[in-house]
Amino acid sequence: MTRFRGLLLVIVVVGMALLGRAYATATADPVVRRAQIALPGYPANAPPITLALISDIHVAGPDMPPERLARIVKQLNALKPDMVVIAGDFVSDKRVATRFYSFTEAVAPLAQLRPRLGSFAVLGNHDFWRNEAEARKSLSAVNVHVFDNDAIRAGPITLGGLDDAFTGHDDLTTTLARMRVLGGPPVLLSHSPDPFPDVPPEISLMLAGHTHCGQIVLPVIGPIATMSRYGKRYACGVIRENGKTLVVGAGLGTSVLPLRLGAAPDIWLLTLGSPRR
Repeated sequence: MTRFRGLLLVIVVVGMALLGRAYATATADPVVRRAQIALPGYPANAPPITLALISDIHVAGPDMPPERLARIVKQLNALKPDMVVIAGDFVSDKRVATRFYSFTEAVAPLAQLRPRLGSFAVLGNHDFWRNEAEARKSLSAVNVHVFDNDAIRAGPITLGGLDDAFTGHDDLTTTLARMRVLGGPPVLLSHSPDPFPDVPPEISLMLAGHTHCGQIVLPVIGPIATMSRYGKRYACGVIRENGKTLVVGAGLGTSVLPLRLGAAPDIWLLTLGSPRR
């Protein structure tokens, strides 16, 4: 009985330590990850641009109040990206949340973003589940351009925004058509990485979030869930496949539980330029 109690105490202590570490990871400043990506068609005489990718902000208490997002915005501004792109899921309605925020409250800190070429976003499944119209209105009010299966010319590139595939709002055919009209080296932004296999080779770079890089990643087992029909295939990081590149961010906030283990929140700072440079 004494041995059993001792073992039980060890299990409780280890479990509490893991929970503390997982919450500390979930609320830590995002890791900045960097990559250089050559875009076919990028003007050889044009200087490279930097693009900051974030996703899955999931504003809700206790782990992501607007005050924490405001600190992350300062971190983003210090990186001095030419543009900021946000791959959806601005709010969270998880059952364990200690406080919920309206879209207006949740995205207010984004008004302080200062990228030279602008801030751009697509909506995620949580945004559609909450209120699509309110999401678009609130983001527009803080100078974030929200895509609706369309495209825009941003500096030397054409940025396309695919609506959320997880909730069935994506229209890849329309988005691609609008990107082709604008010309320029194309970059596609999507909440979910799942459309990637259907993206034609002419789109050499796609950016996404949604998976949280698993959020809880166990030794040997790996991520316990990715919310992708492809499992771990497009779960995290830089994936190169069939001549195309996909970058999937880990996101900033959390879903279900305010915990992260083995999948720190991150910002991807991408340098885009000509293959000749």
